[in-house]
Amino acid sequence: MTTHIFIVDETTFKVHLKYLFAGTGAGEKDVDFNKCSNSSLYPSKMHASESGLVSMMADCCRIRKGDLIFFYLQATSKQEGKFFGVFKAAGNAFLDKKTNPQYLRRELGKNLTFRVKILPFKVYKEGVTEWKALDEIRNISSPFQMLWSLIYRKLKGNRGNTMITIYESERLLNLIQKENNHKALPVSKGYSYDNGTIVPTCLRTKYNGITETFDILPRLLKKSQIGKSFEAHLQMFILQKLGRCSNIDQALGISNKIIEWIGNEVSCGVGMQRIDIMLSIIAEDDQRIVAPIELKIGQAKEDNILQISRYIDWIEQYYIPNRISIIQPILVCCKGGLNTDLSNKFKAFNKSSTGRFLPLRYVEYTIKNNRLHFSNVVY
Repeated sequence: MTTHIFIVDETTFKVHLKYLFAGTGAGEKDVDFNKCSNSSLYPSKMHASESGLVSMMADCCRIRKGDLIFFYLQATSKQEGKFFGVFKAAGNAFLDKKTNPQYLRRELGKNLTFRVKILPFKVYKEGVTEWKALDEIRNISSPFQMLWSLIYRKLKGNRGNTMITIYESERLLNLIQKENNHKALPVSKGYSYDNGTIVPTCLRTKYNGITETFDILPRLLKKSQIGKSFEAHLQMFILQKLGRCSNIDQALGISNKIIEWIGNEVSCGVGMQRIDIMLSIIAEDDQRIVAPIELKIGQAKEDNILQISRYIDWIEQYYIPNRISIIQPILVCCKGGLNTDLSNKFKAFNKSSTGRFLPLRYVEYTIKNNRLHFSNVVY
């Protein structure tokens, strides 16, 4: 069960609580390429803008029904930033275009295109300050216990929907519980934000907005055909299919396994290093596996090994001490790059593990008949 944190201000927080949804957006940018191969908004010179929107769509595609939802209320001149929780995702995320016109646009005061309906889980009146969650270290004995996912987000100014690891979620929930003397609010028909706290209300306000499903495949295929980059599109496509009996599950070796956590763009350093996709998996023997997945729209190269090595080093130091797991590195590339020399490099990399991680799993994808096909390659 993945935990997602949505960034809100006082105005949007009240609307989220009233209508029981969470959302994020990208200013006045719009999406006209969902379920469509072409875009009139983002020609080649504006590629970065489209990729940014697709990345936010990918953030939504990692959300599964039952996932935990926290809110981070941004600081103002009168109040510190605070984390509030906790709710659950009522289903898959969806898209509400601002050109419809967008539902609740006036009340929100901004464009929130990507949304998910939520349900109360354990809702607490008081939030915990950003200082207590991220800066206070009185009860921390080692750096790996800090909430690095949120610290990295703060340093890098990442998007408004951020996932955190399971152990970070447990720590954040514990801090909120302590702030409220472990007493949650009674389950209510609705909630509001008033005088710095969440308060229950007697009225349930139904959400009546458009709930368009995501489909990035037509746009991905088009960008591949015209030779434009589509790495963000590939990430989104994979995230949406994970754990849903797809060809991707089989290629990644996770069929018949439980995915307990999904992350994307997982920061693993104060620089710009990010793991494209990371999974925590429960195998048949109850063994926990953490899988960093590197995605490349091009063919495999030797320098991919160095990237994956850095990911493994970070996971060993910051992740494994909190959640004991076996590391299964995975590389996903376009078909055609594997030759004898690279195969030998992969084997040497595996031999260097000395038991620290499982052999690199190498997956190739092909595009044929307007479909993506993924296959595990034995080298």
